[in-house]
Amino acid sequence: MKQWAWVSGLVLLLALHALPIAAAPLQAQWSFRLLPGNAQLKAHPEAADWRAASVPGSVHTDLLAARLIPDPYAGAPEAALQWIGLADWEYKARFDVDAATLARAHAELVFEGLDTFAEVSLNGRPLLRADNSHRTWRAPVAGQLRPRGNELRVVFRSPITTLLPGVQAMPSKIAGNYPSPYGDEPRDAMVGNFVRKPGYHFGWDWGPRYVTAGIWRPVRLESWNVQRITDVAVQTTALDAQRAALQVQVEVEAAAARQATVQVEMLDPEGRVAATVTQPAALRAGVQVVSVPVALAKPRRWWPVGQGEQARYTIRARVDGGTPDAVERSIRTGLRTVELRREDDAKGGQGFAFVINGVPIFAKGANVIPFDMFPARVDPARIRRELTAARDANMNMLRNWGGGYYEDDAFFDIADELGLLVWQDFMFGGGMQPGYDPAFRANVVAEARDNVRRLRRHPSVVLWCGNNEEETAWKDWGHGKDLKAADPVFAAKVWQGYVDLFGNDLRQVVGEEGLGVPYWSSSPSNDLDTVANDSTRGDKHYWQVWGNPALPVQAYLRETPRFMSEYGLQAWPVLRTLDGIIPESERQVDSTTVRAHQKFMAGEGNQRLLQYIEREFGTPRDFADFVYLSQVMQAEGIELAALHHRASRPYTMGSLYWQLNDVWPGASWSSIDHAGRWKALHFHAKRFFADHAVAALRDEGVTRVSLLNDLQQPLQAQWRLRVMDVEGRQISKQQHAVVVPALSALEVGRFADAQLLGNADPARTVAVVDLLQGTQVLSRQVVYFAAAKEMRLPKAKIETRWLQEGDDTVLELRSAQLARGVWVAFEGFDATLDDNAFDLVPGEVVRVRVSADADAQALKDALRVRSVIDAVGR
Repeated sequence: MKQWAWVSGLVLLLALHALPIAAAPLQAQWSFRLLPGNAQLKAHPEAADWRAASVPGSVHTDLLAARLIPDPYAGAPEAALQWIGLADWEYKARFDVDAATLARAHAELVFEGLDTFAEVSLNGRPLLRADNSHRTWRAPVAGQLRPRGNELRVVFRSPITTLLPGVQAMPSKIAGNYPSPYGDEPRDAMVGNFVRKPGYHFGWDWGPRYVTAGIWRPVRLESWNVQRITDVAVQTTALDAQRAALQVQVEVEAAAARQATVQVEMLDPEGRVAATVTQPAALRAGVQVVSVPVALAKPRRWWPVGQGEQARYTIRARVDGGTPDAVERSIRTGLRTVELRREDDAKGGQGFAFVINGVPIFAKGANVIPFDMFPARVDPARIRRELTAARDANMNMLRNWGGGYYEDDAFFDIADELGLLVWQDFMFGGGMQPGYDPAFRANVVAEARDNVRRLRRHPSVVLWCGNNEEETAWKDWGHGKDLKAADPVFAAKVWQGYVDLFGNDLRQVVGEEGLGVPYWSSSPSNDLDTVANDSTRGDKHYWQVWGNPALPVQAYLRETPRFMSEYGLQAWPVLRTLDGIIPESERQVDSTTVRAHQKFMAGEGNQRLLQYIEREFGTPRDFADFVYLSQVMQAEGIELAALHHRASRPYTMGSLYWQLNDVWPGASWSSIDHAGRWKALHFHAKRFFADHAVAALRDEGVTRVSLLNDLQQPLQAQWRLRVMDVEGRQISKQQHAVVVPALSALEVGRFADAQLLGNADPARTVAVVDLLQGTQVLSRQVVYFAAAKEMRLPKAKIETRWLQEGDDTVLELRSAQLARGVWVAFEGFDATLDDNAFDLVPGEVVRVRVSADADAQALKDALRVRSVIDAVGR
């Protein structure tokens, strides 16, 4: 990780700056120790000595590398590691500076991420004090650097011990998020909402509590003489298929007033010059923006995946004052327009739809949480793996949730490339904030400006959202009611602070810096309208399934939002992901280690999970069956909800389930586990988010069939409905030609159980609904008339056959009986499959392409196939 951070940063910075400016990651040897005099030294003297550190990194990963702590993910070490978050830590680096850098008139040390209360000194002199993990901190150092032996020291103060006295002294407390079960801070005085640090570090219901400290993003040294380009941004004033009118905003910092020329060159996606504009500029001392108009004929626009190409232009800006100190900077961006369309309807509701380049897009996707507890461990390859998996599952939008951190540019570069729209929360994850404190608000505004400016070049970013669930927590969860009852004056002050911060401050920053991307004050919300979590207006979080009152999954069909931005069901990771994490001897639902990796309801979440499994499937026989059935239940339930949302288009225009990924190997709502393995849900998502799909949704004895087309062209197809028994005997069949309009959901029929079943036994009968194009099945759904535990399914005899088709290895599966929830795995190694977690219709073949680092015989020997009947038995 350390090597990657240095190299990638160097390549980027050399690309951005010409020779008169130097900007490179600080080349230094780093070390760390527990700060002398700290209270934790008595219990942990082993941390007193200086030891090697990695930057970027964190104290937890440095302690792990020094073998001073066990793996924070394996077993159940969490309680014993809470002392780390209570301690103060010291980092130091020694570095040299070359003569060219020392000769330049201006120099800055730039810290891209300090976590969080940090005191920085250079060569024994104080340099800066930081108090926000999400900000970039700059300190001028010209005249303070030496050719040899510079020493940089950073002291990190515990956020808990720093803030706790003040929080405890508050006569009335504002609500926090998840109280610590470990005694490192009181349950009634949580500090997480008072510190600008990733909220998930204090624990969440899908991850552990590890309160980190450290230099979590790179440190670099920048130096310059006459001028430098500090930013390049592209404001779109007009854009369609025929023309683009742009204002390229070149931000220049000049050491003194001078005459210069500013040149802007645009290169098309293939690197050919598309436009060049040069204009004079009278620069003044300090920072200014020079706006350069650029026109393009027949621009190539950036589209979300499935709607067109992901064209990106390179914009190269050059400032030349006729001296050797000319400077350049380049960015890469896409041209697109974005609108959050909120049209009133006749019933008093209001739509919520993203419109890209004039086309309303049904948002299909998931929420993203941090990829690891320790962000510096996440490299671009990891990000690419998860985002590619999202694209491969036919997603077109991801919501970056507000309890983590603002992702690296690599995340957004990859999203741009793949055509994934990004809903970006500001980093507020729940509870309530001290927005009544002017210093806190000013800190947040600086944070917001940093990150909006950093990320605004990315066409993937289509919404900035103030926070996650703070408004609904205040209005609907009792946070506001409880505080009003205890201290009405303080409650009014807290709410006004909320309005000031999320209704005004952040909205203003996005308006000033966001290049036209819309702002939304909270999720869920109506943008500070009366009701926070409404199905008729704004976006919706729906947790009555799984949460309280834990309704059955069929309740998804009775909740029709304008835009569903959160809903979910839990499942455990793929068993192979738990190897080395949970010992075989501990693999029981209620073992200590299993409970340690189940964070919902403070370790009691497996009982909720069993409740949902048992409703549909009955009681699992062992832990492996429990894991498998948790995934089948999750996949089938989320499919029901997502297809209902899609079938409700255009009333509903988005479905983002909770959640895409994991922060560690544990039970969660994710569809991809921490090791990158696809759960059953992700394979289902590939089918239920496909651009062309069938939604056959049965509720209260009626099956509603809709055909879905998310593309901008009509679909000429056929739909087929067959009713058959579990042995494959056909009871009835109908088939119809159809034209599904572009960008639509078309309902083609509603069928009562009596129409479909006649006299057939519902426990032995299914309906199979297909969307066909010629003989190709574009989409299929199997409709069940009884819960799996009530079905009289035969023991499916699944036949397999291996084929080699060119370079592709293909596994064919066939069964004479219905096989529900078929799961293909390989014992002892991983394989990549293009399909899995499907139902086998009697007599029909499913073909799965398999890629693995193994020969044909090894694959055949390791193959394991199971279905629901194997897990519940009869």
